[in-house]
Amino acid sequence: MIAAFAGSRVVPVCTLRSVDEAERLGEALVAGGLPLAEVTLRSPDALEGLAAMARVPGLTVGAGTVRTATQLRAAAAAGATFAVSPCLTPPLAAAARALALPFVPGVATPSEIQLAVDAGFQTVKFFPAEASGGVRTLRALTDVFRDVDFMPTGGINQDTAHDYLALDRVVAVGGSWMLPGAERTAGDWDAVTRAVASCADGLAAP
Repeated sequence: MIAAFAGSRVVPVCTLRSVDEAERLGEALVAGGLPLAEVTLRSPDALEGLAAMARVPGLTVGAGTVRTATQLRAAAAAGATFAVSPCLTPPLAAAARALALPFVPGVATPSEIQLAVDAGFQTVKFFPAEASGGVRTLRALTDVFRDVDFMPTGGINQDTAHDYLALDRVVAVGGSWMLPGAERTAGDWDAVTRAVASCADGLAAP
């Protein structure tokens, strides 16, 4: 999964407001030093936006909020090179294996982690991270599941990301704090690029 994340320890989670902003947002991520995007499937035109971002040179694009096997197959067809889910079901697991697509299932409890491991997944998404107890809970989980890699997502910001990344077995954090909404709405892509660069400078792996 580190290879799928383009070597980054920060996974920008992109909920697109429109297809029109997809290309500019992707360009801002590349220019700011985080050439990676997890495009959430939370809107009717999310797949179209994902496809547009996948055409941005130098950008690695995956799909997020993938809840069904149908969505997973559609995301792969649109150009996603990895996928992230808030959950794990047998159809999702089977589809990920059939597509040979790097896939990160979502977990929040010890039982869910073990079910993911039993299904063949070594990297899991701890979600919703802050609402599920944050760093304190994840530290306890990593002490038990020493053979599992974690990507916490949900409520994380620039400050708390440091605490998560300091934990053993945390390979990356996901979040959207580096994609400021007001600047995106205003079309101030220079400001968005600066926000991405600030995140990259502070948190990206050396």
